Amino acid sequence: MPGWINPFKQHDRRDFLDVSIPLSEAHRDSQQPRTKGGDPVPTLDGIISAENGTTLPPEPNILTFEALRAEVENDLAVSGHDTAYDRKSKVINRAIQDIGMGRYQWELFVLCGFGWLADNLWLQGVALTLPQLSLEFGISESHVRFTTCALFVGLCIGASFWGIASDLIGRRLAFNMTLFLAGVFGTAVGGSPTWIGVCAMYSAMAMGVGGNLPVDGALFLEFLPFASGNLLTMLSVWWPVGQLIGSLFAWVYIPNFTCVSGLPSCSVTNVAPCCKREDNMGWRYLVFTLGCLTLLMFACRFFLFHLHESPKFLLSRGRQEDAVATVHAIASKNGAKTWLTVDILNKIGGYPEEVPNQTLSSTDIVRRAFSKFSTQRIGPLFATKRLGLTTIILWFCWATIGMGYPLFNAFLPQYLSHAGASGGATPVNITYRNYAITSIVGVPGSIIACFTVDVKYVGRKGTIAISTLITGIILFCFTVSTNPNVQLVCASLEAFFQNIMYGVLYAYTPEVFPAPNRGTGTGIASFFNRICGLMAPIVAIYGGNTNPNVPVYIASGLILAAFVAMCLLPIETRGKQTL
Repeated sequence: MPGWINPFKQHDRRDFLDVSIPLSEAHRDSQQPRTKGGDPVPTLDGIISAENGTTLPPEPNILTFEALRAEVENDLAVSGHDTAYDRKSKVINRAIQDIGMGRYQWELFVLCGFGWLADNLWLQGVALTLPQLSLEFGISESHVRFTTCALFVGLCIGASFWGIASDLIGRRLAFNMTLFLAGVFGTAVGGSPTWIGVCAMYSAMAMGVGGNLPVDGALFLEFLPFASGNLLTMLSVWWPVGQLIGSLFAWVYIPNFTCVSGLPSCSVTNVAPCCKREDNMGWRYLVFTLGCLTLLMFACRFFLFHLHESPKFLLSRGRQEDAVATVHAIASKNGAKTWLTVDILNKIGGYPEEVPNQTLSSTDIVRRAFSKFSTQRIGPLFATKRLGLTTIILWFCWATIGMGYPLFNAFLPQYLSHAGASGGATPVNITYRNYAITSIVGVPGSIIACFTVDVKYVGRKGTIAISTLITGIILFCFTVSTNPNVQLVCASLEAFFQNIMYGVLYAYTPEVFPAPNRGTGTGIASFFNRICGLMAPIVAIYGGNTNPNVPVYIASGLILAAFVAMCLLPIETRGKQTL
C-alpha cells in the first residue's frame, strides 16, 4: 500500500539491511580531540579550550566495543540511573550521534516547527478576535478577556496531559493528534452561536495546541544528534511566524467583514450587541482559515512524512528489535551507515532472559515523568551557591515574563483599537493593519538573537538583559501617547526586542543546567511560565477596570523586574560546553 495512503505502514527490517556495518568498521567523523560528550573540540595551534580548563586526548578513529561500553558506564555514573533501559538508551544515543544530522532530522525540524507556529498562531488568533466577540455577543471589553483565560486553561491541561501521554501511547500518535485536535476544534470555533460556546471551543482547541511544545520538543531531541543540539532552541524561530500569519489573515478578513465600518456609533465598550452574526463574519472567517491551516500542517505530518516511533519509547515497551530498526531507517533516510544491532544492545544492557524486567510499566513511565518534581531531582539544581542562585533567577524570570507577555500581547488588538489622536477609537482597518506591521517587524528578532548570543563581551547574558530592558521601557512608552502612529512604533519595537528576549531565554535555560537535571530545571521553568500566563487574563480583567493602561503598566513592571534579575545571573554560557 502506498505510504501516502497508509503513513503508518510498517517497514520490513530487511529494507535497511544495507545500512548495517560491523562495529569494527565504524569510523568517527575525524580524529580531532573530543569533549566528554563526544563532540569535536575546535583547536587553535594545538591548544584546546574546554569549560573546565582541561583537555581530552584524541580518541582512536575506530570505535571499539570496549570504548563504547566505557562511554556508557561513564554517562550512567553521571546520570545516577543504571537500568537495562538506561544502558540501551545510551547506546542508541551514541548510534544516532554517529549517523549524524541528515534529511530525516531536517524534515522533522520543519514539522516540529509547525507545533511552535501553531502555538503562537492560536494565541494571537484569540487576541485578534476579542474586539469582534464584544461587538457580536454584547460582552464588555473587560469580561471578554475571559476568552483568553479559557484558552490558557486548555493550554495548561494540554501541556500536562500530552507530555505524559506521549510516554504511554507513543510519540507518533501524540505528535499527530495534537495538531489534529487543534485544527478540528479551532475550525469549530467559527460556528459557535454563543460566547460561552466560543470559550469552550477555544479551550478544547488549546488542549491540542498545548501539547505541541512538550511533545514536539521531546520527539525532536530524541532523534537529534548531540552535536546538533542547538537546533532544539532554533525551533523558537517558528514562534513569531505564527503571529505573522495570524495577523495577515486578520488584516484581510476582519476590516472587510465587520459591522463597525458601517456603524460609526458602535463601540467595543458597549455591553449590548452592536451587530448581527451575518454582519460580523470577519472573525469567523479568520478562525476558519486558521483551523484549516492547522489541519493542513497536520496533513503534512500525517501523509507527507513517515515518522518512525521513538527508539526510546520502543525500548520502554521491550521492543528493542523495532528500536534498532528505527535507527536503521534513519540511517537509510540520511544515506548513512550504522553499527547498531540488537546483539550490541544486549551485550551492554543485558539479555532479556538475564534481565527479565526490561519493559517499563505504565506506572514506571508516569513515575519517571513526575520524578522531575521530586526533591531528589530538584536538589542538584541547588548543589552550589552559584547554580542555586541561577536556578532561582531563571525560574523567577520565566514566571514574570510568563505573565508580562500575555498581559500586553494577548490584548494588543484591544489596545490598538483605542489609539486615536483625539481620544476616539481607531478605525478597524488601521487597527489590524498596525497589528500586521507589528508582527512583520517582530520576526527578525528571533533570527538576530541566534547571532548576538555569540558576540564577544555580549553573549547570552548581555543579549537577554539588554533586550529585556528595552522591552520593558517600550511597554511603558506605549501608554504615554494615544497617537496611532506612536503606538505602532512602540508596539513594533516591543515585538522585535521581545522576540530576541524569548529566543535567548529558550537557548540559555537548558544550557545553564547540568545534563542530568536539565529536564527538571527547564520543566519547572515552563510550569511557572504557563501558570503565570493563566493568571494574566484575570489580572487584566480586574486591573483594567479602573484604568485601561493598568495591564500594560503591570506588564512593563514585570519585564523590568525580570531585567533586574537577569543582571544578577552569575553564569555565562557563550563559548562553553554544556555540562
